[in-house]
Amino acid sequence: MTSSTTLFSGLGRVVVLVGDPDAALAFYQGVLGFRVLHDRTADGYRYVHVGVPGQEAVGLWLMTATGERERGLIGRQCGDQPLLVLYTADLDAVREHLREHGVRTWNEREDEDSRSLHLADLYGNVIIVAQLSEPAMPAVPAPH
Repeated sequence: MTSSTTLFSGLGRVVVLVGDPDAALAFYQGVLGFRVLHDRTADGYRYVHVGVPGQEAVGLWLMTATGERERGLIGRQCGDQPLLVLYTADLDAVREHLREHGVRTWNEREDEDSRSLHLADLYGNVIIVAQLSEPAMPAVPAPH
């Protein structure tokens, strides 16, 4: 393989362990506005994939935990680190929407290149919502 070869064509799904796929779907779809990308049952197992509208190639697989070990990881599969980062064009509107749905937010901050806040899904997975700063406008040369 040469250095110019691309190994992968994209990111597909990131697994999020859940206890109840219907409750998880209600949160991710009903509160966060994700779209259902795939929802099928095969061989007694439900496959629920959700994603941000307009980015159907990338999403979350809300995977029902099986067994005691996996159930113990629900809400903690990333340890103390965030599960994911979502981008928005209007952090203030997101904050208000989350509060209207009873979702607690914390750690609001403003950095040089973004504003952000933290929230938790119904299992405690931490999600960061970030509004990236507008790119700096290129300097216009002064007329001579």
